[in-house]
Amino acid sequence: MVPVTKQSRTKPGRRNRGWLVKLGLASAGGWMIAGGFAIVAASGQAAVGLGTAAPFAVLAGTTVTNTGPSTVAGDVGVYPGTAITGFPPGVVSNGVLHAGDAVAQQAEADLTTAYLDAAARGPVTTVSSDLGGQTLTPGVYRAASGMGLTGAVTLNAQGDPNAVFIFQTGSGLTTASSSSVNLSGGAQACNVFWQVGSSATLGTGSSFAGTLLALTSATVQTGATVAGRVLARNGQVSLDDNTFTQPACTTAATSPSPAATPSAPDTGAAAGGNLVGGDWLLIAGIALVGAALVGAATRRRNQVADRPAGSRPRSRRA
Repeated sequence: MVPVTKQSRTKPGRRNRGWLVKLGLASAGGWMIAGGFAIVAASGQAAVGLGTAAPFAVLAGTTVTNTGPSTVAGDVGVYPGTAITGFPPGVVSNGVLHAGDAVAQQAEADLTTAYLDAAARGPVTTVSSDLGGQTLTPGVYRAASGMGLTGAVTLNAQGDPNAVFIFQTGSGLTTASSSSVNLSGGAQACNVFWQVGSSATLGTGSSFAGTLLALTSATVQTGATVAGRVLARNGQVSLDDNTFTQPACTTAATSPSPAATPSAPDTGAAAGGNLVGGDWLLIAGIALVGAALVGAATRRRNQVADRPAGSRPRSRRA
């Protein structure tokens, strides 16, 4: 009788099926990790919801005053105050005046909600008190005390039109004369928010972009331009020969274009994230590694299947 060895008791291919199972799990895990990475990398911050305050270009708590031929695209309102002065000579286009009415009341309530939302966002990157000369990518930026701008700050969305920038300041915001907020890489004024812990001053001839959410008051000095909104919760907003515009806000497609990206499982769009080029490269790399490992396991299985029954695997030398 031929003695039964450990090798003969082992069913052919069992060991290799175990390898295949492990490799399959590893490959699936890799896909999950890759998908999770892509979603996190692409999701970022959501825009701050403005509710009924969104149609307003100017909103104040006590008074709105204007000097000179300001042009304002959007609604102008005040609540609980009732005074809006300087229109004319100021001109409101694509909007109406809401002086202490129910529309302004609800807009002020929604402004408070938006202000608190912006103030609570994180994680936070601490910045210096002067933003001038910096190029910033999407995120939440905070200055513990006051925030200022001398010269220009560039907000680079890195090709993502949905990218959100939120600035938090513990006290005031002051932009110097002729300073500017520049948008690049697809950044949009509708996705930029400035949460100001007291009052804000936009300097003479400055160019500002985004929605300013001030706890107290806001002063827009002579000739300053605003692509967005100036909203004050409790105090006044004063204008002086200013131009307010509300640029159209576009959004990115929810899934990558088939012509621009390789075919791959939908790991981001179904979960609410948008995959970018680098994420597809990561997923493709993991897929290639998984395929190579499965091929190696298949070759190993074939070697075992071709080995004569009862033979022992060749031992490695020490």
